[in-house]
Amino acid sequence: MACLGAPRPATTSPHWKGIALSQEWAVTAKGLVKRFGDRNVVDGVDIAVPRGAVYGVLGPNGAGKTTTLRMLLGIIEPDGGERTLLGAGHPRDVSDRVGYLPEERGLYPAMKAVEAIAFLGALRGLDWGTGRKRARAMLEEAGLGHAADQKIRKLSKGMAQLVQLLGSVVHQPELLVLDEPFSGLDPVNQEKLEGLIRAERDRGATILFSTHVMAHAERLCDRLTIIAGGKARFEGTVADARALLPLRAHYVPRSPHDGIQALLPPDAERENGGWRFTMPDEGIETTLVKLIDAGYGISGLSIERPGLHDAFVKIVGREALETAA
Repeated sequence: MACLGAPRPATTSPHWKGIALSQEWAVTAKGLVKRFGDRNVVDGVDIAVPRGAVYGVLGPNGAGKTTTLRMLLGIIEPDGGERTLLGAGHPRDVSDRVGYLPEERGLYPAMKAVEAIAFLGALRGLDWGTGRKRARAMLEEAGLGHAADQKIRKLSKGMAQLVQLLGSVVHQPELLVLDEPFSGLDPVNQEKLEGLIRAERDRGATILFSTHVMAHAERLCDRLTIIAGGKARFEGTVADARALLPLRAHYVPRSPHDGIQALLPPDAERENGGWRFTMPDEGIETTLVKLIDAGYGISGLSIERPGLHDAFVKIVGREALETAA
C-alpha cells in the first residue's frame, strides 16, 4: 500500500483562471510538471475539483494520469507548479482525510478480509474496533459478507480488489482518489464499484478517479479533464465534451432501393439497416424532402449527440491513441 509522501515547503496559495481557491475546491493544481530523465511526463496540467463532485482524469495509457494523481497526493513531488489538497499545501497534513486506491493493488495475503479493511482504516487514524465493525457491515452491503473471515489469498482477484477499495473508504474520507479502479474487474464487480462511488458521493465525499474507459466516466463524472502526452487537452462536463462534435442522424428508408446515397450528406455510412451521417449545416429538413420526393420515404429517424468516446478521440487524436496502445 503506497503511503503519502513527505511534507514539502509551503507555497503561495494559488489563484488562476478566475477561480478563487476557497473551501469549495477539494483539489487544485496549477501548472504541474514532472520530468523523468529528459521527458516531461506531466507538462503544465491544471485541475480544479469541486467539493462533492465525481471528477474524472481521462487519457490513453501512458498519458500521465497516474503521475498527476501521485503528485496531487504528495506521493511524488512535482518539478514545477502548485497544488492544494483539501485546502492544504502539504498533502501529508490531510492524509487521514483522504482515501486512496493505487493502480498497483496490494493486500497482505494472510490477512482476513475484515482485518485487511480495518488495517487500512487504522493507517488513516481509525481505531481497530470501529474499523472491524464497519468492515463487516460494508462487506455485507457489497455482497461479500460470506468472505469476511476468509484470507485474502483465498479470494478472487475481483473480490480482493473490492476489499481493498472498501479499505480505502472505511475511515469515511472527505476525498477518495481511485487510480484506474475498474481495471481487472468483471462487469458485475464494475457495477458494484460504480454503486460504491455513487454511495460515497451521496455521503458527501469528493471522488477523483482516473480511467481510460469512457463508459464509466460518461455515467459517473460531473466534470473531467482529458490528458494526452502529459498535457491537459480538455476540462469541462461530459456534455461540454460531447458538444464539441456535431449532431448525428440515423435514417432508415422505407424503400431502400439503389441511388439513395447520392441524396445523403457526403459522410453517410451504412449502419443497422439504414444510414448514419452528420447533420447538415442547413438542417436535415432539405435532405428529408429530397428523400421523400424521390420515393424512399422514412421508416425510422433518430438524431443524437455523439458519445464521450467519440469526443475523446477528437480531443486526443487517433495518433495519440495508437502511440499509447
